[in-house]
Amino acid sequence: MALRREPTARQVRLATELRRLREAAGLAAREAAALLGVSPVQISHIESALAGVSEERLRRLAANYACSDAELIDALTVMATVRVRGWWEDYRGILPAAYQDLAELDHHATFRRDVAVMHVPGLFQTEDYARALFTYMNPEFPDAEVEHRVHHRMRRKVIVEGPDPVPYETLIHEAALRIKVAGRASTRAQLARILEMSEAEHVTVRVIPFSLDDFAGAGSAMVHVGGAVPRLDTVVRDAPHGTVFLDSEAQLVHFRKLFRRVRDQSLSAEASRDLIHGLTKEL
Repeated sequence: MALRREPTARQVRLATELRRLREAAGLAAREAAALLGVSPVQISHIESALAGVSEERLRRLAANYACSDAELIDALTVMATVRVRGWWEDYRGILPAAYQDLAELDHHATFRRDVAVMHVPGLFQTEDYARALFTYMNPEFPDAEVEHRVHHRMRRKVIVEGPDPVPYETLIHEAALRIKVAGRASTRAQLARILEMSEAEHVTVRVIPFSLDDFAGAGSAMVHVGGAVPRLDTVVRDAPHGTVFLDSEAQLVHFRKLFRRVRDQSLSAEASRDLIHGLTKEL
C-alpha cells in the first residue's frame, strides 16, 4: 500500500495515540513489531500516520500494550476505520489543509468551548464580519481567496446551527464585542446574531467585562473540542506560524483549568445578554 503524503490532523492524532499507548507500555517500536509479527518499519509508518491500521491490528496492538480502556480502544477503532468525506472536501486544493482539519475536528466533536478575546468566535460571525476580518488580515488576497474562506467559515456553523448541534459554550471578552471590525451597521448585526444564538438551549454565552478586576487572561483565547472520550479532546490555538493542535494530557489539563478560571470570572448568561443589549443601544 502506498504511503500517505499528507496525513490529516485526525490521522496524525490516531498515530500519536498509538505511540503513546506503546510508550506507556514501556515498549520500543521493534518490540511492538515483534509482538505483532511485523517489521519495525511498519510500526514506524503507523505511528507517523504515513500508513493506516486495520481494526484487527489496532486491537492486537492495544492488547499487546495491556490497554484495558475499552472506550478509548473503541474510539480509536472508529478513528482508524470510519472515513467521512464531509463538505470540507470541497475545499481540498483550494484552502490550506488546516481548514479541512478544523472542519473535520468540528464534525466529530461531542462539545465545543471557546474563549474569544479580540474577535467574535467564528461560529457566531456574520458574513460581513468574517469578510472584513479576512480582508484586513490578508490584504494581498484577491476577492476569490477571501470568499472561499468566508464560505468555509459559514459552513462550519453547522455544528451549532445544523439539525444535530453539539453543546457550545463561549466566553467572549467585551473588547471583541466593541471592536467595529466591519463598521457600525455590521457591528449591530453581529451583536444581534450573538443575542439570537444565546437563546438556543445548547448554547451558553458569557461575557468577560472590561470592569472585571484582576483579569490577566488576555492570552487565554482557545477552542476546546470534545472528543469521543476525554483523552481525545483537542485544544486549538492560533500561533504566528498558523493553527496549532494541542492534545497531550498535560496540555489538556492546563487548558481545562484555564477555561474554568475564565468562566468563573465571566458574567452570568443573563447578565451577558444585558451587556450585549446595552452595547447594541450604544450603536
